[in-house]
Amino acid sequence: MKLKFSKMHGLGNDFVVIDGVRQTVTLTADRLRQLGDRHLGIGFDQLLLVEAPQSQENDFRYRIFNNDGSEVEQCGNGARCFVKFVTEQRLSNKRAIRVETARGVIVPELGAGGLITVDMGAPRFAPLEIPFLAEGDAITHPLQVGDESIDITVVSMGNPHAVQVVSHVDTAPVGTQGPLIEHHSRFPERVNAGFMQIVGRSEIRLRVYERGAGETQACGTGACAAVVAGIRRGLLDSKVMVHTRGGQLQIEWQGNGQPVRMTGPAVTVFTGEIEV
Repeated sequence: MKLKFSKMHGLGNDFVVIDGVRQTVTLTADRLRQLGDRHLGIGFDQLLLVEAPQSQENDFRYRIFNNDGSEVEQCGNGARCFVKFVTEQRLSNKRAIRVETARGVIVPELGAGGLITVDMGAPRFAPLEIPFLAEGDAITHPLQVGDESIDITVVSMGNPHAVQVVSHVDTAPVGTQGPLIEHHSRFPERVNAGFMQIVGRSEIRLRVYERGAGETQACGTGACAAVVAGIRRGLLDSKVMVHTRGGQLQIEWQGNGQPVRMTGPAVTVFTGEIEV
């Protein structure tokens, strides 16, 4: 079977995007791992599959797969690449697109200068909605990671996040703590681990160890979760510039059940066809 694809990235968080509307696509876990191999396949952090919507009220459905073959619920950088892909492929000429994901509908919008704004929906904090095993709801929770106890804020942006504040992201223990947090027994469905440095009330630096992908150059939902966590902890204002290793994202959240809005770029690197 031959598959046509686009290789894209959002701030270095890279994707293979496949049109499942105009071609038949069958993706097994083994095939996903083959395509995700950076030496023997194409290589990606996540693969995005564009499909026809299940409801006539929406424009598309998209599914998200990690390079380990697992399927996940949400991806902020992927949402921006999704919009650029369906526009470039002439699957849609709309500026704002209603997209079904595994955790609800998001509405990405193509803006000026190639920037894309995504309404990521309202964050969730109840431990059962993360899911996270805790006795009660709180802004921060202690979490035992190896020999150390850290304070985390748990947030769902359609996918689970555990955010901690660190003094400096360059020396943060992302490589050692990240996998321990991801697979911690208190997160039944694993979790994305965020390491946030507060630069000022409207600026942070961030690294994220992503569930099923490891550390990536940028994580859109991770940026949203980090800003929400910082606002809940009284450390940040409502509009924050997030510096990742891949570039910058603007995140805005007014609180009180309001949606999080994320603005950033999306880039097409190349298109191709692969035999699988």
